[in-house]
Amino acid sequence: IIQSLIDRLNLVTCENLSGMLVIRSFNTQKFEENRFDKANIDLTKTTLFVNRIMVVMMPAMMLIMNGLTLLIIWVGAHQVEKAAMQVGDMMAFMQYAMLIVMSFLMLSIMFIMVPRASVSAVRVADVLETETLINDPQNPKQFGSDSHGLIEFKNVSFRYPGAEEDVLHDINFTAKPGKSTAIIGATGAGKSTLVNLIPRFYDVTEGGVFIDGVDIREIKQHDLRDKIGYVPQKSLLFTGTIESNLRYADENASDEQLKTAAEVAQALDFINEKPEGFESRISQAGSNVSGGQNQRLSIARALVKNPDIYIFDDCFSALDFKTDAELRKAIKSHAGKSTMLLIAQRVGTVMKADQIIVLDHGRIVGKGTHTELMASCETYREIALSQFSKEELA
Repeated sequence: IIQSLIDRLNLVTCENLSGMLVIRSFNTQKFEENRFDKANIDLTKTTLFVNRIMVVMMPAMMLIMNGLTLLIIWVGAHQVEKAAMQVGDMMAFMQYAMLIVMSFLMLSIMFIMVPRASVSAVRVADVLETETLINDPQNPKQFGSDSHGLIEFKNVSFRYPGAEEDVLHDINFTAKPGKSTAIIGATGAGKSTLVNLIPRFYDVTEGGVFIDGVDIREIKQHDLRDKIGYVPQKSLLFTGTIESNLRYADENASDEQLKTAAEVAQALDFINEKPEGFESRISQAGSNVSGGQNQRLSIARALVKNPDIYIFDDCFSALDFKTDAELRKAIKSHAGKSTMLLIAQRVGTVMKADQIIVLDHGRIVGKGTHTELMASCETYREIALSQFSKEELA
């Protein structure tokens, strides 16, 4: 019980600290204070109850132990006086009695420790016994020396483990090296799910994903992900320095490579403005940099890797239109030979892509260039007109 109450208190505390801005914006400080007080009071009451038992138990055990010692000495002294017992026998009997009493004392302590330890042990066992859903093949294949990152989705359908319905339905498309493929659609259309299949964060339910003609399920995960530079939707920076975060992709990268990647990601200017430059500290989860700076550093980290395939999962959302345009232009110039997959909500981000794929409820409803889709795809046209006027699109 105590362990579950501690977990509850820790949960409330973490939520209050991480959601401080939301709490203040909705003026719910009093509600959160009451929630914390309730969790704290429940734990306090239970802890006090256990401690009161210990407060009574420990003196009681000591009283029994000392009383037993006095009794043994008193009885033993009379027996020694009558020459019915030797002093050594009395001392040995006293030691045996103390061992028995101390065993009961330790047993009483274990009654408190074991339940808490058992709860923790069950949780640790759950983690250790969890079976991975994504496994390497027994006889893995290798990418050829002429591998360039050609991606093919063939009749791909996917549903999350335990789900009743497919999230993606019969997906077919090809993303070619040296070309940019953009994926656009409404929220919940399955865009992030689709690109998460490429690094095998999940395995397809039906069909297959191929890179340079090889099914990705026949490749070692390490070899597969070594070809991919992935920038997630929620950018994450690690505690350390800007340099250590950029080297996370390639620890052997030169200073010039870091500088080039930062310049392409439009991050070099704000890095140089910092007194310590690339040695500037990054707090936990990048809390001391803005959302746009966080995204640009995450993009720079992927560029340092210089992979055959780039996946940008809606990682331009915190950038202004000017920076967005300059960044896409610089990336296209820097990674011209790589395959580029770009997910975005803004039409302005995807309209210059070589190929645009429109998703709607997990299905491809349009495929082509911006001009072609404006003429042939109603879904794309609705998205575009919701963001731009007809004059701007023209």
